Amino acid sequence: MVKFFLFNGRYLLAPALLLLANVLLAQTKDLKLLDWQPKSQMVVAETKIMKPKFPVIDIHNHLRELKNTAKYLEEMDKAGVWQCVSLDGRSAENFYKEHLAASQKVSKERFLVFFSPDFSKIDEPNFGQKEAKKLEEAVQLGARGMKIFKSLGLTVKDKSGKIVPVDDPRIDPIWAKCGELGIPIVMHVSDPKAFFTPVDQFNERYDELGSHPNWAYGPEYPPKEEILAQRNRVMARHPNTIFVGAHMGNLPEELGKVSNWLATYPNFYVEMSARISELGRQPYTARKFMIKHQDRILFGTDTPPNAEAYRIYYRFLETSDEYIDPSEGHHLQGRWMIYGLYLPDEALEKIYNKNALKLFGMLKTSKNK
Repeated sequence: MVKFFLFNGRYLLAPALLLLANVLLAQTKDLKLLDWQPKSQMVVAETKIMKPKFPVIDIHNHLRELKNTAKYLEEMDKAGVWQCVSLDGRSAENFYKEHLAASQKVSKERFLVFFSPDFSKIDEPNFGQKEAKKLEEAVQLGARGMKIFKSLGLTVKDKSGKIVPVDDPRIDPIWAKCGELGIPIVMHVSDPKAFFTPVDQFNERYDELGSHPNWAYGPEYPPKEEILAQRNRVMARHPNTIFVGAHMGNLPEELGKVSNWLATYPNFYVEMSARISELGRQPYTARKFMIKHQDRILFGTDTPPNAEAYRIYYRFLETSDEYIDPSEGHHLQGRWMIYGLYLPDEALEKIYNKNALKLFGMLKTSKNK
């Protein structure tokens, strides 16, 4: 029975019924899920970390605008970043030389540049040997490592139209040359699991893929698992070469598997760039993983130097803060918040710089040893 209340001679609906009427009115506006931007009512600690506990080496960065290199250095200084690795030193058109010149003009010590092979020449005779020679020349000029972009295994094709697998034997001379030169390879192969699943109501990164539809990989592409297996076969074939799996080996959704890879391949490391959204929603598992494998994890961001973005990473790694919005650290990846890992100082220092120094052969001489 609906209750009415008498007030100044008039009957009024009960408050509950008025509330129902307001809800029904709001629903008639047909709010779309993509337009839904709820404001959290949580009141939790928000620790401000302006600079990290230890100097940072960002192993995964992109100096997208070389004219802004001086500005990037200012952002690094504000955020306590000691060195920044730019992965954009492309072999094609000898762009790596321009990259080296522009960065070293601003600072010879603060920026490191990695070389990237030109796979458009994969069908040329002795491709691997030629690119290995070019890599050696790049290292002589100052390059400190090599970067493999995700196009290998996904979109790089040979003249027959077939996708070139990561473990194509034509590339072996390049992997071997990196081992001979003692330089690490930052290797981005495949992409998040959600990018290999249908972009439908079940895809947890629907918003992100809606903004970047070209990031979705349908059945015409190799399965994610096969691409990662190709990478692992390369690591097994080249035990004297150091491989750094970009984005937590591109399987942060399954840290158990990443842990098994680290146990299986002693020449394998991982870096955390653009994956705090995945790590931070499984804080118990991620904390255990990063403490257990603290000698094999490197710091990275995958974005041009930006002080505020760095501070999101520091807050995630150093504090026990809850319900952190990670989107400013890179971009919106999913509709969830993350939780701080409050890592011990020993692990933090290794992740922030010591592990990178070890790979660059600089640990013993560094002031940060």
